[in-house]
Amino acid sequence: MTNELMLRVARRVEEADGVCSFELVPQDDLVLPAFSAGAHIDVHVAPGLIRQYSLSNDPAERDRYRIAVLREPASRGGSAGMHDSVQAGDVLRVSMPRNHFPLVDAPRSLLLAGGIGVTPILAMARALHAQDRDFEMHYCGRSASRMAFLEELASAAFARRVVLHADDVPDQKFDARRVLSQPAGDTHLYVCGPNGFMDHVLETARALGWPEAQLHREYFAGVATALATDGSFEIRVASTGLRCQVPAGQTVIEVLAAHGVEVPTSCEAGVCGTCLTRVLEGTPDHRDSFLTDAERAANDQFTPCCSRALSPLLVLDL
Repeated sequence: MTNELMLRVARRVEEADGVCSFELVPQDDLVLPAFSAGAHIDVHVAPGLIRQYSLSNDPAERDRYRIAVLREPASRGGSAGMHDSVQAGDVLRVSMPRNHFPLVDAPRSLLLAGGIGVTPILAMARALHAQDRDFEMHYCGRSASRMAFLEELASAAFARRVVLHADDVPDQKFDARRVLSQPAGDTHLYVCGPNGFMDHVLETARALGWPEAQLHREYFAGVATALATDGSFEIRVASTGLRCQVPAGQTVIEVLAAHGVEVPTSCEAGVCGTCLTRVLEGTPDHRDSFLTDAERAANDQFTPCCSRALSPLLVLDL
């Protein structure tokens, strides 16, 4: 079975200021591969340009995938390409659904969405409601006009479980300490949205005593940034013995590609884990938002699209 699908854009909807949803359907009568709440697909926006988008529709649906895309002012081509070029009737190449942000079996779930982070959270709410499980959803945005799916949420069977927080509406501003004030052993927290929002939620939760095992997150953008102290380091490919320098300002992926070594990539921002590579020797400087703290501490794998090295040499299992 192929790991990719060719899907037709059945509908394109302007869901909010700067947010478009795209409904993707099969070109034949076959059902789509099943997905679970929190899953995403890779979308080939243009040749050589792949981006990840979470599925927001009900996981019970097998006739469509729905994604939503926020137009980013500093787009590297993904969101701009989707907004400017993709129309109803177009055919897109997408991956099979993958899930790095799954729901766990817990008596209660607390769902926190910031902005476009509502996409996986909405699918989670639908799945939890269908399973008759206890949950509460908080949806935060700068203004109601920029918050997608408000009408859908208002008419949902679980609408009473949804709390909206629009910064421009009096008395609606999100108060993380109040929402997270009662950590419970049976409650799991799921958060998705802009990096600043997620960091604030997670730091507040930890300060209030939430166990790390009950905190679940998914980043939409990489958190790595170039540092003034970034220098060069050496990499060696274990299978061939190839040795090359990675200078400041270049990624490991770019250097390897220049020497004919192709590593599969997708997000190029340390979010998706597509390029995850085993490290046999040396200490990585982790710049990703994909690995857990425990996985980073093990130092036996890293994301060469954005991470670097703390040691003079990294030996890679390629």
